[in-house]
Amino acid sequence: MAVSTLARPMLRSPALRMASRRFESTAASKATEAAKDTASKAQQGLSRVTSAAGPAIAGAAKGVTNALGRIGGRTGKAIAFVERQTPFVVYYSKVGLELGKLVFQGQKMSPPSMATFQTYYQNLWRSIQTGTIFQAPANLLQSVRSLSTAQLATGGVILAECLGFFTVGEMIGRLKLVGYHGETAHH
Repeated sequence: MAVSTLARPMLRSPALRMASRRFESTAASKATEAAKDTASKAQQGLSRVTSAAGPAIAGAAKGVTNALGRIGGRTGKAIAFVERQTPFVVYYSKVGLELGKLVFQGQKMSPPSMATFQTYYQNLWRSIQTGTIFQAPANLLQSVRSLSTAQLATGGVILAECLGFFTVGEMIGRLKLVGYHGETAHH
C-alpha cells in the first residue's frame, strides 16, 4: 500500500499532466478548416451554376428540337427516327457500361497504360501509311500453318462460346426454343 499511496500524488501533479498533453499545431487545424471552407464554397458555387445552367440548356435543347421537328421529308423522318432511338441508345449504353465495370472488377482487369495505347496506335498508323496493314496472302497462310494445337484449341473454345451465346440470345429474343417455322406452303 505504501507504493500506491506514494504514486497517486505524483500522478496528480500538474507537471506530469502537462507532459501528457497532446500539443496540436494551430497552423494545421487552421489549414484544415480553411480547406473545408473553400470546398464548401466551391460546392455552393457549382450547385448555383448547375441550377442556373440546367433550365438554360433544357430550353436550348427544346428550341433545337422544335426547329428540327418542323423539317419535313426524308430529313424530318431521319431526325424523328434518331429522336425516337436516343433514349434506347442512352439506356443500353449505360447498361453496357455497368456490365463492363462488373466484368472488369470480376476478372480483376485493369485498363492498359497510356504508353501502351500510344505505341499500339503509332505502329498501326505507320502500317497504314506504308500499306503493310494487310499481310500478303502467303504470309497469312504461313502464320495459320504455324499455329500450335493449344492455340487451335483455344480458338475452338472461343468459337463454341460465341456460338452458344448467339444461340441463347436467339432463344431469348424469340421466346422459343424451337427454330423458325418457315413457310408452310412449301411442305
